[in-house]
Amino acid sequence: MKHILAAALIGLSTVILSGCATGLGGSTYSRDQARQEQSVRTGVVESVREVQLEGTRSGVGAVAGGVAGGIGGSYMGDSTLGALGAVLGAVGGGLIGQAVEEGVTRRKGVEITVKLDNGSMVAITQEVEANETFKPGERVRILSGGGASRVTH
Repeated sequence: MKHILAAALIGLSTVILSGCATGLGGSTYSRDQARQEQSVRTGVVESVREVQLEGTRSGVGAVAGGVAGGIGGSYMGDSTLGALGAVLGAVGGGLIGQAVEEGVTRRKGVEITVKLDNGSMVAITQEVEANETFKPGERVRILSGGGASRVTH
């Protein structure tokens, strides 16, 4: 029964961490960006470079991993050994949970360098989207507002 409970906690931790996996690509807007005016500039793509967007470290992974590890470690034996196992399990589970959260929420991105029609150059990094790819020489629009910019076709 103890092993089933530990496995259930690990599975629940994975589900919770998967819920943290969100990103903002070229066509995804946050709620704060809705109904805001944006300025539009146009230009030509000069270069596109693949990049890695780091994952989140909200603490959810560390807490979930710590709880799962602490409960799992507490089943190591009697009161003294069980308490030591719970502490070591909580610390180890917290570290592992944090690493899992960062890895699960990591995303592929692109750095798009655009030569604007006014002659200046800008580079914008955003999450990769399957339905929107960019190639050098393409005309694009840059939408800017609320401290964020994105490249679109």
